[in-house]
Amino acid sequence: MSSVFDEIAELYDRARPAYPPEVVDALVSASGLTCGGRVLEVGPGTGQLTLPLARGGCAVTAVELGPRLAALARRKLAPYPAAEIVVADFARWPLPPEPFDALVSATAWHWIDAGVRTERAARALRPGGRLSLIVTHHVAGGTEEFFAEVQSLYERWDPAAVPGERLREPEAIPTDPAGRGDLADLAASADFAAPVVRRFAREVTYTARQYTDVLRTYSGTLRLGGDRREGLLADIHDLIEAGHGGRVVKRYLHEVVTAERR
Repeated sequence: MSSVFDEIAELYDRARPAYPPEVVDALVSASGLTCGGRVLEVGPGTGQLTLPLARGGCAVTAVELGPRLAALARRKLAPYPAAEIVVADFARWPLPPEPFDALVSATAWHWIDAGVRTERAARALRPGGRLSLIVTHHVAGGTEEFFAEVQSLYERWDPAAVPGERLREPEAIPTDPAGRGDLADLAASADFAAPVVRRFAREVTYTARQYTDVLRTYSGTLRLGGDRREGLLADIHDLIEAGHGGRVVKRYLHEVVTAERR
């Protein structure tokens, strides 16, 4: 799926909303980063997190699988010579001999094989260094009637759609990483202390065009065939325009998950 994101790098950069400052600040604080700290970032995409880290004076090495995504990130980071973008697969990238103070990853950790990612993170970090993740969930809230109505469109166009599926309330997402498939490997690792989770809810207002553009960057939309994808997006655009005044509000839950290297 990472290669598919790379094919839409420009759209990805334009459509995806930036992380709220309070989420970035929480990650920096939880990571114990100070000016000059050495940071390894995994899956930077077009640099949505990399840029504020570089602005804060961190020396960032960011490992990105997609060459087009990496090129956009390099363009943004040109004023910051201490920020480096490496095109490589983190699971196979030769780790530098000097360990890092922190390893960070924003809405990308789930794309890395759970069988290798935590062990690789431990090898990349110095003792006392911290692994810090931003995990993003789509949750109930915002224009709730739209998200109820749009389910029928997914069921029409997407063969994998679950009938009657609804977005979960934030409270329905477990706070204990040990009870979750996406973080269970980190919670079980002997190399890291118990993860600490902080949560931040946010709402983003989209026009019909903005919302269908951001949907074009989601893995579920990208895996649909062209006719199904375009039919779905056209119907969603028309629903927003005709039924919701041309705008909808979407709610996200960002988690900052931090674990210290033993």
